[in-house]
Amino acid sequence: MHSNLDINVSSEVGTLRRLIIHSPDEGIGKVIPTKAQEWLFEDIIHLETMRKKEYDLYLKILLYFLDYEKIHSQIHQIDLPESERHFYKPDKKDYFNSDKVIEPQALLASILENPNLRLRMIASVCAHEGTSYLLQDELMELESSVLARTMISGILPDKRMIFPPIPNLIFTRDIGITVNDHILLNKPKKKARTRESILMKYIFFNHPMFQEYTDKIIEITDPEDFFLLDEEEQNKKIVTLEGGDVMTVAPNHLLVGVSERTSIHAASKVVHEMHRRGIVDKVTVVKIPAKRAYMHIDTTFTQVKRNLWVLFGSFSKEGLKKEKGDFISSLGGQKSENELEILQYVKGQDYNKPIKFDYLEDLLNDISLNDLHSTTPTRFIYSGDNQFPFGRREQWTDSCNVLALKEGVVIGYDRNDKTAEGFKKQGIDIIKAEDLLKAFKNEEKKPADIKDTLILLPSAELSRARGGSHCMSMPIKRDPIY
Repeated sequence: MHSNLDINVSSEVGTLRRLIIHSPDEGIGKVIPTKAQEWLFEDIIHLETMRKKEYDLYLKILLYFLDYEKIHSQIHQIDLPESERHFYKPDKKDYFNSDKVIEPQALLASILENPNLRLRMIASVCAHEGTSYLLQDELMELESSVLARTMISGILPDKRMIFPPIPNLIFTRDIGITVNDHILLNKPKKKARTRESILMKYIFFNHPMFQEYTDKIIEITDPEDFFLLDEEEQNKKIVTLEGGDVMTVAPNHLLVGVSERTSIHAASKVVHEMHRRGIVDKVTVVKIPAKRAYMHIDTTFTQVKRNLWVLFGSFSKEGLKKEKGDFISSLGGQKSENELEILQYVKGQDYNKPIKFDYLEDLLNDISLNDLHSTTPTRFIYSGDNQFPFGRREQWTDSCNVLALKEGVVIGYDRNDKTAEGFKKQGIDIIKAEDLLKAFKNEEKKPADIKDTLILLPSAELSRARGGSHCMSMPIKRDPIY
């Protein structure tokens, strides 16, 4: 299992066939208030509620759509009372192992069976975390499944906490993006995410699943002389890239955000690398304000269908015009705090003369009509249905961050009520994840029957982690949409 699988993603909405996700681990339950922001969490999460009452539903929805025969035949075995449920973790005996919905902890445990890789990985992680030399010997003695769990959670079987947790690994989108048949790896801005990056690099370069793709794995690095620069110059030229700022929207077109987490120099490197390798013809850079509230471009817009998008109203044409109001620009020429800059770089054309888009809707409309060949007008759903103050409130809880299971069928959070109203106005049905799973289980519906639907996931705890279903996924296989 997990060897030589076909890897290709050429859109955001083609039928999803395979993805990497990481269900919440015990490290999330060890985040404390004084370290939460350093570890990039806004709040203290109740792990059992997040995992068993929320994420489990997400996981089952994914399994029903991507691995129907296997999940449906075993649903009664895994659909146990919460106190008995352990199908979500690879180190548990009743782990549900799918080659469609893939857990990186299982991939990690597999490669840790190799003594050489085990030694190298332990040395890499321990050097990064600054642990004692003797601890490396202790880790070498652990079973592979236990060691994989410890590498991720930071917790030994005897409950000693030897590393900080990496709670953001649930946002697997950020560790890498599949661009056609290539994988673009991240380079995280924050130290709290570096261990994620180390572990995933070992997986991508060493697991049999990716052995046919090692020459198609792209790493973006700092300039060669970066370590010689003073701190001020380093801050200007640093290369940081996270997957939430990258979208493969069409076979010939990649979007890259410049944000709080992805730097302008990283975007430049991506443009050059994509064109040098001939992976896509167009790379559009979307520069958004470097604010925690936005973080990545996929917190401000995602795609529902080839001609339907959900986006943050303050970044819309109407929103930007409204914010400028009656301010006379000649008084000082200041820009709106939410102003965007959208620049498109086409292979073979002068990089000093990019194509410019004035508004986000203009870019998304161009993608729908010209890249995805939509024959109907492009439509937009706005966060909070563009009602004050719900647009901003619901953007904060990931109203614009939906994952397409197939064209028109997406997963979002149930707490974004006004945004759901906007979906209804565009002809999208609304159903709770629990109700849909019940219908699947009772064979009242099958995934193939579901069209134009927003599936609402319980999100009291998940939303407090500051990431939605789009963030919690790394698609590695989608069907072409034409």
